[in-house]
Amino acid sequence: MQLADSSGALALGPLIVGLVVVALLIGAFWRGDILKSREPAPPRPEEQPHLPPEGAVRETRENREPEEVPQDGRRRLPHEFGNLGTRPSESKERPRWGKGSSGSFGGGGLGAH
Repeated sequence: MQLADSSGALALGPLIVGLVVVALLIGAFWRGDILKSREPAPPRPEEQPHLPPEGAVRETRENREPEEVPQDGRRRLPHEFGNLGTRPSESKERPRWGKGSSGSFGGGGLGAH
């Protein structure tokens, strides 16, 4: 008789735990729905940003050349270079590959024809 009583209690424990888990999941979905209803609505089509009339890309053509590192014989640390990069070139002539010079990935050159 005692064995039957304990097996009934063992079966009732997982059932209660399962019901608690299901109740927590339902409560979490309900709470999420309430929070989502408080969010602002998505923008209407007329509120969306539009491209400018001239298009998305404004192309500029310019040649760039590297800025030179100062040659004063002093050792420089990386933070001393600042925004050392490229600057607009005064030359308007487009650079061309010379015959026999190496192109991208060492694939030969585009000779000036």
